[in-house]
Amino acid sequence: MNVDGGGASRFGTTIHITALDGIVNVNSLFTLAVFIGLAWQPTDPSNSLVNDPKCVAGPKIAEDLICFHVYSFSSFLFSSLVALSLKQAIRIAKTSCETRRLMIFTFDMCHINKNALRVGYLISAVGSVCGCGFLMMALVNVAQIKLGTLGCGSSHTYGAVIPLLTFVPLGLLTYVFFVLFAFTR
Repeated sequence: MNVDGGGASRFGTTIHITALDGIVNVNSLFTLAVFIGLAWQPTDPSNSLVNDPKCVAGPKIAEDLICFHVYSFSSFLFSSLVALSLKQAIRIAKTSCETRRLMIFTFDMCHINKNALRVGYLISAVGSVCGCGFLMMALVNVAQIKLGTLGCGSSHTYGAVIPLLTFVPLGLLTYVFFVLFAFTR
């Protein structure tokens, strides 16, 4: 695959296809988590472990939970569709390649717009990051429904929410760093 105008081996195509497959697979797992979350009935009183009536989550938190699940699903679906479109574009371009032999190596010479490929990867990554952010906010609402609102100061709620609000953003920052690093290469 020729992403940058020079001759690149099939290995380049395999790397791009594998990266896009990875995006779609991870998005699929998160989408499954969103569907499981949507199947849960947050207003069922048996779902809450809160004993203090002042700490019981109100209907606004339950509404936000559903909204964040839907936003998350939309973001993951968008990201997956962009990734699948890029994958299909690479495969279509690969079928119109000319093959050249140089000594014992065989090269496929394809012409794919490098900038369009990079922008597509970036758009797909943005969709995945947004989906993770919305899923994280939905999980904060799940913790508030199950363990009590953050305003009550429950140590159990904070014990669930603080690691979530620490590790997920750190993971997303790492992901964004490597996406931007790959974007500049």
